[in-house]
Amino acid sequence: MEGSKTILVVDDTPENIDVLVGLLSSEYRVRAATRGIKALELAASDHPPDLILLDIMMPEMDGFEVCRRLKADPITASIPVIFVTAKIAVADEIKGFELGAVDYLSKPVSPPILLRRVKTQLALADQNHALERIVAERTAELELSRLQVVHCLGRAAASRERGSNAHALRISRYSRLLGEEAGMGPTDAALLLNASLMYDVGKIGLPDSALEIASNPGKGARAVIEAETKMGVRILGNDNSDLLTMARTIVTTFRESFDGSGYPRGLTGRDIPLVGRIVAIANMFETLTTQRAQTEAYPVPEALIQLEACAGIQFDPELVRRFCRAEAEILEIKSVLGD
Repeated sequence: MEGSKTILVVDDTPENIDVLVGLLSSEYRVRAATRGIKALELAASDHPPDLILLDIMMPEMDGFEVCRRLKADPITASIPVIFVTAKIAVADEIKGFELGAVDYLSKPVSPPILLRRVKTQLALADQNHALERIVAERTAELELSRLQVVHCLGRAAASRERGSNAHALRISRYSRLLGEEAGMGPTDAALLLNASLMYDVGKIGLPDSALEIASNPGKGARAVIEAETKMGVRILGNDNSDLLTMARTIVTTFRESFDGSGYPRGLTGRDIPLVGRIVAIANMFETLTTQRAQTEAYPVPEALIQLEACAGIQFDPELVRRFCRAEAEILEIKSVLGD
């Protein structure tokens, strides 16, 4: 019976199971359970059923509760459930459908109706799975396209600074590393990896003369950097995706200082979003360890000391501590992504 569907029959009466097995076994693999707990175990196993025929009146845990738990668990929620029961009151049928069942059959079952309903629900489940795969593939394609645009923007911004071939890439790796050290889960850390590539995307829209002013602290530099921030927000637009929302947060907050002396809003402490506090540290570390026309690069240990000196003033002290503790991983990033 290779390739056939698996039906799980759940009923506390062996005779009822025998009837259903006899009707179904010529076309399907059939498994059986006489208790709700066992049914839940089989449904969540490595080889889950394709459909469940579920009695309601059972000891310990009735079928309604079994269905509720199946639909509450992401692992089993998509398995179609057909109630097969002697409870034929309209209120029972309504409750069954509200709990997520796809059909409701009364006992004693009519063999032709049972077989037709099972076949129909299996076909619908196959269609749903096929649609889910198509949606997932299209979503993955769109996400890949979005990430490609993000990387293009990151490279374009980096190209405005001479000699910074891997500048944005290192900052993004440092940011993800620090995000993980700060307790971010894999999804948020991956978002941060890509969103941080656009931390200075506003440079794309500024003339070279403005960038020259911004690179030399003093009169006019702050105004240019604030203009860069506004330009970055304009470039990122109003897209509400998680990725671009985080990128906008970074662009508008990574120049804030922990003591409130930063800009554009003068935020203090943990009022500064976590991703802004993280990218501020990653960006400064990259600046300290990168040789430029006017400055020599600090060795990594000395750069970390410089960061520690600014903890509580410019940077979140706890994040600085976590970053400094990851020196081995930092050195590996520099090794792999050296200019």
